[in-house]
Amino acid sequence: MSLFKNIDSWSEKHHPKMIDLFRIVLGITIFLKGLYFISHTEELQHILATSKFPWLSFALAHYVALAHLAGGLFIAIGLYTRLSVAIQIPILLGAVFLVNAQNGFFANSDLIFSVIVLCMLLFYFVYGSGYISADHTMKKEEPVV
Repeated sequence: MSLFKNIDSWSEKHHPKMIDLFRIVLGITIFLKGLYFISHTEELQHILATSKFPWLSFALAHYVALAHLAGGLFIAIGLYTRLSVAIQIPILLGAVFLVNAQNGFFANSDLIFSVIVLCMLLFYFVYGSGYISADHTMKKEEPVV
């Protein structure tokens, strides 16, 4: 747990406020992708059915949509940002390596979009939520022992 405290204190000292804007845009983008998955569940189930795990397509489709909706909202407002990002990372790894890579790397725009979102998620996993966030607002001073 001290590793996360060290990362958090380092990121607070080296965190421009402009990065918070990108976090908010990332969260909104993931949330909108979740809305897209809800309105196009057949397409998501088809993508998952043609992947290497067709027997899990129904459950994965619902998990991905729910995780994108809740996680995107939490990332946008900066609430439990690292946890929300950690939940999104396996989904994006699956999108990059299992779903979009079947068509060839950099052959379509979905793969490029997935790689960019994955890189941003990894960035915010390390840097955290920042100043303009619910996490920063709710943070209390810890007593020094």
